[in-house]
Amino acid sequence: MRAIRRFTVRTVLPPELSALDELVQNLRWSWHPQTTDLFAEVDPELWERVGHDPVALLGAVDPARLGELAADPGFRQRLADAAADLRAYMTAPRWYQGLPHAPRAIAYFSPEFGVAGALPQYSGGLGILAGDHLKTASDLGVPILGLGLLYRHGYFAQSLSPDGWQLEHYPSLDPGGLPLSLLKDVRVRIGLPDQRVLHAQIWVAQVGRVPLLLLDSDISDNDAAARDVTDRLYGGGTDHRLMQELLLGVGGVRAIRAYCELTGHPEPEVFHTNEGHAGFLGLERIRELTESRLTFDEALEVVRAGTVFTTHTPVPAGIDRFPREMIERQFGGDNAWPTVPVDRILDLGAEEDPGRFNMAVMGMRLAQRVNGVSRLHGAVSREMFQRLWPGFDLDEVPIGSITNGVHAPTWVSREIMELAGRELPSLVEKAKGWEDIQKIPDAEIWAIRGRLRARLVEQARVRLRASWRSRGASDAELGWIDDALDPGVLTIGFARRVPSYKRLTLMLSDEDRLRRLLLHPDKPLQIVIAGKAHPADEGGKRLIQKIVTFADSEDVRHRIVFLPDYDIDLGQLLVQGCDVWLNNPLRPLEASGTSGMKSALNGGLNLSIRDGWWDEWYDGNNGWAIPTANGVADPDRRDELEAAALYDLIEHEVAERFYDRTAGEPPRRWLEMVKHTLTSLGPKVLAGRMMREYVLDLYQPAAASARALAADSYESAREFATWRLRVTKSWPGVRVEHVAASGVGDTPEVGARLDLRATVALGDLDPADVLVEAAYGRVGGHDELIHPSYRPLELQGRNGDDGRAHYTGEIPLDRTGAFGYTVRVVPSHPLASARAELGLIAVPEEPVGMTNGTLR
Repeated sequence: MRAIRRFTVRTVLPPELSALDELVQNLRWSWHPQTTDLFAEVDPELWERVGHDPVALLGAVDPARLGELAADPGFRQRLADAAADLRAYMTAPRWYQGLPHAPRAIAYFSPEFGVAGALPQYSGGLGILAGDHLKTASDLGVPILGLGLLYRHGYFAQSLSPDGWQLEHYPSLDPGGLPLSLLKDVRVRIGLPDQRVLHAQIWVAQVGRVPLLLLDSDISDNDAAARDVTDRLYGGGTDHRLMQELLLGVGGVRAIRAYCELTGHPEPEVFHTNEGHAGFLGLERIRELTESRLTFDEALEVVRAGTVFTTHTPVPAGIDRFPREMIERQFGGDNAWPTVPVDRILDLGAEEDPGRFNMAVMGMRLAQRVNGVSRLHGAVSREMFQRLWPGFDLDEVPIGSITNGVHAPTWVSREIMELAGRELPSLVEKAKGWEDIQKIPDAEIWAIRGRLRARLVEQARVRLRASWRSRGASDAELGWIDDALDPGVLTIGFARRVPSYKRLTLMLSDEDRLRRLLLHPDKPLQIVIAGKAHPADEGGKRLIQKIVTFADSEDVRHRIVFLPDYDIDLGQLLVQGCDVWLNNPLRPLEASGTSGMKSALNGGLNLSIRDGWWDEWYDGNNGWAIPTANGVADPDRRDELEAAALYDLIEHEVAERFYDRTAGEPPRRWLEMVKHTLTSLGPKVLAGRMMREYVLDLYQPAAASARALAADSYESAREFATWRLRVTKSWPGVRVEHVAASGVGDTPEVGARLDLRATVALGDLDPADVLVEAAYGRVGGHDELIHPSYRPLELQGRNGDDGRAHYTGEIPLDRTGAFGYTVRVVPSHPLASARAELGLIAVPEEPVGMTNGTLR
């Protein structure tokens, strides 16, 4: 029989142990080993049995044991010390509190958050990054409010069938059994078509100093369909996905308003949407403003000024897109917002396909600041979305980049953190002194690496045995698992989601050669693999089945293993225990990636295609770059070439260096590379670096822009919106009519200066509305300017009769070779964040060429 309802009965703690509940309810324990030491002391055997979940621990501990602890003065003191440490952590000023004019609060929206295994609300890298974002904000004192959804079945638990096919299971999660508290007597309501209403309650997870609000639709106020909106992460069809994103965006803003009113938390000045899933938050903020004091266009400017949009998707297929009629039905008819016309909403998400509504496009049109998650991904994103800013060169498309980072206290092994704390205290306390890693004896690093590898082998055997049992094997068949993997063998890790572009099975391109590498008599290697395919991705499941089939082979199964149910706990084991982290996506389809960063901080070395973060930080000595065959059109041939390069690197460089050692001594050349990796990558891959860049480069400027527009009861917003409408309407009358040049003769020489004169028709606009500038520099084979420089031209006068304005200036001939220039006009306003912000530009209609020293 199945229960008709599930709930968790929590333990009543003795008064002397009440601080335990305070510690459990703050997820800081997930990155604070001293607190988890205290939990383990409650009942060491039970702590292991519940998988280091403190909520489950307190739910299952024997009351008699609690009585013993309450009577133990030593435990009570350690508990009091831990509680005092948490309270000091929560209140002491940190880096952010020393910043002038910082935003009073930032709202951070994401469809998933990977904070801890005890709160399974994530599917992969997007969620793990979001979790690290919150934890790092907490450590630095950044006043972020997280906003997501509470999925009653999480993502899914993964197992394998006897023939290696991925199976999905959706365990029921009771919020009462999670480190959450309910915001009582508060509901979020969203109107739906056909006079339906979607209701949600608000759960709060405390992530250190950061509150994370999670919306839950599984309540009796809803009909059956509405209750299922938050059933699974990335589950259901298009209707279901739209409801989730409405709840996340629209409901999320309403939840934040309710939370701030109830608790006194400062209202956010900046709203950050992590991918397009939460894009509807901008519409809700427009609705708020238009119902009180502003027009749609004025509210749009205010919302854009205070919004940051981060894109993680390097391919158009990865973007959420809905049928336009679905959006029209949700925001139109009887369900329309009176002050937010549905046609304006549809315009925000309009793309090339007239029948689709694009969430990423809407997110960019609703945000004044947009960024990718690595330098290469920023370039890819500018190319993907260039059409939103027609006429501008790629370099000027207003999409920047902040390369992801990782939260070291979560991902770095305790052994390494303690070694650093002992040998390099300034590195742990201030993230300074990375060069002093060179002073640590090789033997100490090698000993720790050996312990971490042995721990991975031990736990991998446990997981492997459980997997084979679930596939139907008997204990009598599993004796070989006792010798599966070897704590002394070079260990390569490969773990991530399993879409086709990540190429899980590239290593199988030549199975015979892989076998020889795995079974080499003197320099063997072993590979530990994990990853989940989306439940609807049959292709991804076939890739998993293919790798499992190979790993099942009797001759190699002790050297290559697939471990099901990749999660935070397994991820920590892998990035800490593997010597090499393998990543071989199709370049440039990996937006950033962070697992290799975690491995590097643990003394692992990266073996990767130069994609994502590795493209910008690989220096030739901190790991290995797998050569790419970008110009090869045939995908099978490309895979073949890149796999051959991978095998060559493993055989001739990776294994050679790992096993290059004299008897009883650590591998000196290997450890030189490990130390260089830590020294060169350490300060870059930390999430603290990432968070500081978000604060200084995006959050603070966004708050300043929002404040400027809100000044004088939004008078600046009204003026800016009026200016934008006037410029947009008048822009067809703007033309560069004539350009002339002089001063260099027939044989221009480097160092000379070219005098320019330009006549510009401004139509109904004033010179103050525009910037006229020369663009100049190297030219390509089709006269295109390549990474041009820009120099403003000065207004010399304007004709009263026809409105034509005359500009002059000079440009330096600062390089030899093919050189070119043009003149352009762009809108200009102090409140605009970039020249391309309005997507308007005027250039000469005819190419400008040089004849007898005159450009025309």
